[in-house]
Amino acid sequence: MTSLLLQITTSAPADTAAALVEGAEAASESVSLIDLAMAGGWAMIPLLLLSLAAVYIFVERYLTLKKAAKNPEGFNDRIKSMVLAGDINGAKLLCSQTNTPVSRMLEKGLNRIGNPLKNIETSIENVGKIEISRLEKNLSALATIAGAAPMLGFLGTVTGMIGAFIAIAQAEGSVSPKLLSSGIYEAMVTTATGLIIGLPAYVGYNYLVSKIDNIVHAMEYSSIEFLDLLQEPQL
Repeated sequence: MTSLLLQITTSAPADTAAALVEGAEAASESVSLIDLAMAGGWAMIPLLLLSLAAVYIFVERYLTLKKAAKNPEGFNDRIKSMVLAGDINGAKLLCSQTNTPVSRMLEKGLNRIGNPLKNIETSIENVGKIEISRLEKNLSALATIAGAAPMLGFLGTVTGMIGAFIAIAQAEGSVSPKLLSSGIYEAMVTTATGLIIGLPAYVGYNYLVSKIDNIVHAMEYSSIEFLDLLQEPQL
């Protein structure tokens, strides 16, 4: 009995050490991000292109909108004082030196002074529509990426699952858990990648839309203020 107990107590640490060694080996065999990307298959290539396009569109639009929203301090007040003083040419010069949607709208209105107020209003509105179209450039593409990337990732997962089940069907004898699990996680990589691309693109799209709304409100306020200025008795 004593020898049996000694045998059990000496074999237990050996089994524990073996389990620790196996765990360490399994940890050393962890899959890297590059390996996961390579395992995603063909769908990873268009997903990579979509991610690059989304980053480019967001950065380009962000810089454009930031520049469009920066009117010089007191710009509207200076235009108003110049118009009230009859310095129309000075107001036009100030607008031409300020490269923003608001300045281009007011410059068009200044160029139409002397015409009926309705014509001036129409001219300003037309310029405003053109400016809004410029501000919204490529936003539809960013929205498309936000919706298409998860769908493309899911398509890659479906095709990967089909390939995994084909491999399982063609395997002779019993199917090993490793073969089944590896085929499934490789197929799921594209879905995860599509969501990683789609969610930031969606958030970025809504952020840019909110900035455009702020710029449009500033344009509307400036145009209304300018038209009210033209209706004052001294003009």
